[in-house]
Amino acid sequence: MTYAVFVDGQEGTTGLRIHEYLAARRDIEVLRIDADKRKDPAERARLLNAADVAFLCLPDAASREAAAMITNPKTCLIDASTAHRTVPGWTYGLPELRAGQRDAIRQAKRIANPGCHATAFILALRPLVDAGLLDAQALISATSITGYSGGGKSMIAQYEAGGDAKLNSPRPYALGLKHKHLPEMMACTGLQNAPVFMPIVGSFYKGLAVTVPLHLSQLRAGTTPEQVQQALQAHYAGERFIRVMPLRDAATLEEGFFDVQACNDTNRVDLFVFGSDSQILVMARLDNLGKGASGAAVQAMNVHLGLDEGLGL
Repeated sequence: MTYAVFVDGQEGTTGLRIHEYLAARRDIEVLRIDADKRKDPAERARLLNAADVAFLCLPDAASREAAAMITNPKTCLIDASTAHRTVPGWTYGLPELRAGQRDAIRQAKRIANPGCHATAFILALRPLVDAGLLDAQALISATSITGYSGGGKSMIAQYEAGGDAKLNSPRPYALGLKHKHLPEMMACTGLQNAPVFMPIVGSFYKGLAVTVPLHLSQLRAGTTPEQVQQALQAHYAGERFIRVMPLRDAATLEEGFFDVQACNDTNRVDLFVFGSDSQILVMARLDNLGKGASGAAVQAMNVHLGLDEGLGL
């Protein structure tokens, strides 16, 4: 069977990568909009309603506008923007989130693609909340370092143009403490308090790692680093795209430095626990353009259509 797919916003970073994933697939007919009609509402609406699956790779306001154009009840929307991630009626497109999430994605016609930082944060902490090791009222902080491709075409151009010395060093941002991923980070972990979240852009194209530091005293009394790592293993047992690394991963400790880019060009997430007698670091690593964006969108499409989840990935 062949499925018709349309990418609204096909020239953006996420849209282009989705096209790359779909290019070699014989089960997908990609619907393309003529360059001179990309902003023509009637033509966009026609293609959106002609698609079995439509990806929205647009700014938030434009995604809301596009969603309102859908009149065909058979069209499944997968929105890569922030617009619908915590909106009732939209299903969060993270199959590994919890038992039953895949069934929800299969049945949904409105799927919100997770944010890159949020994906790593949620996958690292949701199992600890579910296992009762981390209280939903806990006060959490997290740091994320990401490649500059996460900033889209304008940031990519800025870095690749060169000549600006300040781009050579890491750049913390979202200093107003209102990063757009915070609502989904809370909603999908069950945390009742927004984490203190510090994202940092580095001078490399892609790759992302979120680190959550915890005192063991913040966890359920008597919790050990071993129990934290085991909770991750139990939650993701059998998950093809989630790799839970051994406690205090020997290869990482031998090198002495964490490789943020080691999941690049995959749809994989690596989860780590480093611990002492009193503290732990829970870390999640992914490709911000893969499992953090376009790869996740294609995975959600595969799940929705009842196909092999890793098809094209």
